[in-house]
Amino acid sequence: MTGRVAGKRALVTGAAQGLGAAIATMLAREGAKVALADINRAGVDALAAELDARHGPGTATAVTLDVTDADAWSEAIAAAAAAMGGLSVLVNNAGIASLGSIEAVDPLVWDRTMAVNVDSVFHGCRAALPVMRESAPGSIINISSIAGLLASPSFAAYNTSKAAVWMLSKSIALHCAKEGYNIRCNSVHPAFVRTPMIAQLGRGTTEEREARLAQQNPLGILGDPDDVAYAVLYLASDESRMMTGAELKLDGGMSAM
Repeated sequence: MTGRVAGKRALVTGAAQGLGAAIATMLAREGAKVALADINRAGVDALAAELDARHGPGTATAVTLDVTDADAWSEAIAAAAAAMGGLSVLVNNAGIASLGSIEAVDPLVWDRTMAVNVDSVFHGCRAALPVMRESAPGSIINISSIAGLLASPSFAAYNTSKAAVWMLSKSIALHCAKEGYNIRCNSVHPAFVRTPMIAQLGRGTTEEREARLAQQNPLGILGDPDDVAYAVLYLASDESRMMTGAELKLDGGMSAM
């Protein structure tokens, strides 16, 4: 099956690397126009050029965005919609990891984690909804984490931020349904995925660290960025038209234990 999101116009945050780059690349491959938003402008410029070369001019647009800045969101949404002729998909992917128990976490780290992981989703959805209503049907996809559903003593800020994204997604979904916007909202909850973020988790070589993380789920494997991108592709497509206010878990069975 090809062209699963043909005609869709998507903005992906944190698109310069990792999950965001994989998501944007897959959406473009399946027929969508994509706006690549990141504070790292050089990174999204490079990816936009690559996607245009592969799929044709106008496939990708690079947008500078600090996701914690509410005013910057309005400007980014406007620029993306102007470049693509509208906006029908919003992928709130940008996020950071943080370590620390309730007693150990620095208050500044707590505030930064909430700003990047939670406030960005709030600002992004508020800015995007009026524009997305003009391009319905629409889909908002918020990248949470299995850490938003399963707690750890060492992830006080991260657990809390990702749980907030989970519940905010449900509230947005119900609001859009109540208002008749024809815009769905769901959250995606990966476990450990091979991205630069997991370099912060644990000690030892990359191979040793990945082996320890993989052992934490029944399948005994780590996710790859494309595993998450496939989930986003489904939620961005009309194949998932009956799915809203739901959480899609990509955790190797961890939450079933």
